[in-house]
Amino acid sequence: MPEAQAQAQAPSHTPGLPPLYTPQPQSPSRQGFDFHTSDSDSASAAHDGTGTGTAHSPSRTGTAASQRRTSNPPPSIISPAFTPPATPGFTTPSQPRRPPRSIPVDTSRTSDSPRPELLEELPVVECEVRARIPTTTGHEMWLHVYRNNVDTKEHLAIVFGSQIRSRSLDAERPGETELDRMTRGAYVGRLYPGRMSSRVEAIKRAEGVPSKRTPGQPAPTDPAESPSPSPDQPLASPSPSPSSAASSENGDASPLPLPLPLVRIHSECYTGETVWSARCDCGEQLDESARLMADPVLSPSGGAIVYLRQEGRGIGLGEKLKAYNLQDLGNDTYEANVLLRHPADARSYGLATAMLMDLGLGGDRGIRLLTNNPDKVRAVEGPRREVVVRERVAMVPLAWKTGGKQGIKSEEVEKYLSTKIEKFKHMLDQK
Repeated sequence: MPEAQAQAQAPSHTPGLPPLYTPQPQSPSRQGFDFHTSDSDSASAAHDGTGTGTAHSPSRTGTAASQRRTSNPPPSIISPAFTPPATPGFTTPSQPRRPPRSIPVDTSRTSDSPRPELLEELPVVECEVRARIPTTTGHEMWLHVYRNNVDTKEHLAIVFGSQIRSRSLDAERPGETELDRMTRGAYVGRLYPGRMSSRVEAIKRAEGVPSKRTPGQPAPTDPAESPSPSPDQPLASPSPSPSSAASSENGDASPLPLPLPLVRIHSECYTGETVWSARCDCGEQLDESARLMADPVLSPSGGAIVYLRQEGRGIGLGEKLKAYNLQDLGNDTYEANVLLRHPADARSYGLATAMLMDLGLGGDRGIRLLTNNPDKVRAVEGPRREVVVRERVAMVPLAWKTGGKQGIKSEEVEKYLSTKIEKFKHMLDQK
């Protein structure tokens, strides 16, 4: 009883505490917080106040417990110095979706670095056909097949969004019917059973719907209700598009300018994209490009992947496999191509420039280019800067961004990336 009375008379304030005690926040890890700490470790850290997660034996509940009560500070009511952007869980993403970070580019300025050799004249390209492709992720893209006057290969443009259209595809062709136009993909909106015209305006007139909106009517959100862009009016031109011109005629406010469209120039890589090779990150780069462009939050203006048939940096699949064998003998990817009497990089981007112009992505407004390759930035612009790269978006390997938890992990891909940085001068580091 005397002990109980003494405890009851003990002061509620602990005299050993320093005044205005404030706990020091722990510095976050690379991912912000360590979400792998177990509940038992957290509970132990909360009891002993050290944050070390040291477990205590159940037998130490007497003197040790009283010492902790008298020596440790009380729980803090001050907000932590760092708040995570979202609550981690299965339904809430741990990181918010943000557009990819861009780096301003201006190739018009003089530079000491050597410039790539460019074609004096761009190739002539024509979009032969396009089709809507629903993807396994739930998004849709438009696959364009191009012909040209310099080779017989079928180069591709993978387009996301309804704002980017091919001028050569939409151009009238002698003797074609409306069914011909819809069959080769020269239509606006969506196809459906019974559709008779490739042009939305013709469908509206057949149904007795006015072709022009009345003043005050909101702008259409369905691409099928928008007029087809004129082949002579590129999308990226600073002058107003047909839809914005119609809005001005009807007295509506001009729409806010959209961010620059995102573009990726991608060379074919059968091994990395189809047979799961861990020698390169080409397949990962293609997937990441499509992910960024398909998301309207990340790319409100849509995007285009120009897919060039330039296997093995232009040497072909057979020679590329020979280069793989030379790499296994101790050479890097640069040296292997040279030993085979090929240029280290035999690719050309004139076709990409011409295809971007056909898609309305030429002109002074510019594009955002997904690349780490400084030569590609200048080469894509063309001999007379027909396409202007305003911003560059780096393509960081997924394994680097996640600390090795995701992405490609192999000795070969690390050597490959090191060679790209050291010998091809790619703008990439792990910082």
